Amino acid sequence: MSNFFDQMETRSPSEREAALMAALPVQVAHAQAKSVAFAQILQGVDAAGVNSREALARLPVTRKNELQERQQAVREQGAGADVFGGFSTAGYGASMPRLFASPGPIYEPEGTARDYWRMARAIFAAGFRAGDLIHNSFSYHFVPAGSMMETGAHAMGCSVFPGGTGQTEQQVHAMRDLRPAGYIGTPSFLKIIVEKAAEIGVPLPSVKKAMFGGEAFPPSLRDWFTAHGIDGYQCYATADLGLIAYETAAREGLVLDEGVIVEIVRPGTGDPVAAGEVGELVVTSLNPIYPLIRFGTGDLSAVLPGPCPTGRTNARIKGWMGRADQTTKIRGMFVHAKQVDAIVKRFTEVARARLVVTGEMANDVMTLQVETSTASDALASRIGDAIRDVTKLRGQVELVTPGSLPNDGKVIEDARSYK
Repeated sequence: MSNFFDQMETRSPSEREAALMAALPVQVAHAQAKSVAFAQILQGVDAAGVNSREALARLPVTRKNELQERQQAVREQGAGADVFGGFSTAGYGASMPRLFASPGPIYEPEGTARDYWRMARAIFAAGFRAGDLIHNSFSYHFVPAGSMMETGAHAMGCSVFPGGTGQTEQQVHAMRDLRPAGYIGTPSFLKIIVEKAAEIGVPLPSVKKAMFGGEAFPPSLRDWFTAHGIDGYQCYATADLGLIAYETAAREGLVLDEGVIVEIVRPGTGDPVAAGEVGELVVTSLNPIYPLIRFGTGDLSAVLPGPCPTGRTNARIKGWMGRADQTTKIRGMFVHAKQVDAIVKRFTEVARARLVVTGEMANDVMTLQVETSTASDALASRIGDAIRDVTKLRGQVELVTPGSLPNDGKVIEDARSYK
């Protein structure tokens, strides 16, 4: 039995990169031609020239709030308007059997492609195989999670029991009766099911595998499931993009999916960070129905060095490391990560910066810590002037040596006391 879902997982990195960069200009041209939103966002862009990561990095980042704002603006036009805000290339009918809503609301289309959300790869890596019965406890209404997992399982040749959420005791009885090979859903809900089964004296010997999403899956919880005979793995997916990355038996980070192009950028900007540095995940999807180009997830992560020990050759990320939106209010004024970036870009002597807010609310101190190899009082004074010019607030400047700031993706650190 193969250890890999398909041959794409073991391509050489150069072969994969060539394939992705060949597909990229085609997707950009498709988005410009078929998506009203991207026709505007990418206006004037020569799609044929977007054939490298450097060229991709010059395109604007579209973040979730912009997607929501465009959808809302179109919906306000009334009946018959495009509820997807011009981002979808398909309309209601045979090409869109389902559509879903995420909080906001943000509406997402589901197309007809086999394994539309590309979840089968992650399900396979979690140990499931054709012929297995999977107990799927992701929600089947409003949000796409239930359908994402079901369509991926079907593409693998698995049967699915649509358990959904809630009704814990009935979930236990269904597992007892149907004897599924494993579970897909949030880790917290499976823990509740296992504890309920123990409480009412119902053994669940068949449930040996699990794939989790939607929540953090810390090592302590992984160990808890292992102690209860369940081998659990996690995936990282969103309602906008489908699968982005998945865990393997190596348990060393998450391997990127084959159907996306992933960048790590400095929060508040579209600028790629150095290898290994924490930043915001920006994803370009090759999905023709929903061709999101440089979509900012708002999630922080970092690329891990080297290939996965399982033999999969795609890049790996550390997993979810927090949120990139670090906007904070200081003395009644909002300060954004992009403003910190604007300050940094005024000075060639500055490599990185981190704005630290200390003190108490209404009596706070704003200090910009700046990495530079050419420290001087004159430079600190000029940076102080730039802080006031960009943020309209006075701030202190602390010059530090290159490489001394934490690698945690934070551009703004709110260290105030809220007592």
